[in-house]
Amino acid sequence: MKKTVGLIGARGHTGAELIRLIAGHPGLELAFVSSRELAGERVTDHNPGFSGELRYENLAPEAAALRCVDAVILALPNGKGEPFIEALNAAGGTQAESDRQSPVIVDLSADHRFDSGWYYGLPELTRQRYAGQRRISNPGCYATAMQLAIAPLVGELAGPPQCFGVSGYSGAGTTPSDKNDTEKLRDNLMPYALTDHIHEREVSAQLGMPVEFMPHVAPHFRGITMTINLWLRQPMSREAVRAKYLDFYGAEPLVNIQDEAPWVSRIAGRNGAAIGGFTVSADRRRVVVVATLDNLLKGAASQAMQNLNRALGFDEMTGIEA
Repeated sequence: MKKTVGLIGARGHTGAELIRLIAGHPGLELAFVSSRELAGERVTDHNPGFSGELRYENLAPEAAALRCVDAVILALPNGKGEPFIEALNAAGGTQAESDRQSPVIVDLSADHRFDSGWYYGLPELTRQRYAGQRRISNPGCYATAMQLAIAPLVGELAGPPQCFGVSGYSGAGTTPSDKNDTEKLRDNLMPYALTDHIHEREVSAQLGMPVEFMPHVAPHFRGITMTINLWLRQPMSREAVRAKYLDFYGAEPLVNIQDEAPWVSRIAGRNGAAIGGFTVSADRRRVVVVATLDNLLKGAASQAMQNLNRALGFDEMTGIEA
């Protein structure tokens, strides 16, 4: 029997990617899709890869909690998911009395990324911490790129990494703003939240060291480029740096280590991350690394699928093309 999944907050770009991935998964079935704006419309009318007569619903938290599903994905803005989590937790207690487990919850918002009671699901770096938790916090898109690019050298660093990030405007969501206004972005690069960005705090907490992050949004639709400056405690050659990354990610199907700096146009629409462009200063105490990933996929939907697969007993890569 297929495992059933409910999706709450499906109007956005990430919601569409999740619907596509679930539809292509051999062991999952989409049981309900909740979207206030699209309520009553057929899912297939907005997602051509989806088949069936399932329609969007506008489900209140209590109504969503009464649906008997194996997992719920929350693709809601920050601060909007708590009523659903409370309702699901309450329903889980009732269900436990009748020997039914509460559903796995994968939250794509930032609401629980600093909560030790939730598993922080960046599998390439936190897989060993997973012990069957049914509450999973999906990392941020920028935060995923930064952590993947910094982690192999954490023990070698002499100071905070400096991260210059550029995202396509899909990262700003579908609610109109300057950051997804294509006219304002035309021929432009828009800096914002240049200190204390939530992903800066997220990465600092996860890596256990301060990280400096300067985000920008660009006119392209999807994909993140992260250029990171790393100061070393001891000199290292370019070959030694690259070898560390190859060793660290050698068995990871969704992390590609390459010689040249990766291009964001080549990662768009792909599920993994690319890291390369390793450049060492003349004194070999400074390294610059470039990472790219699709903010809607490895930065959100395909990473959520990795987490969901593990929680539901599938191989982590089921339904995800490397």
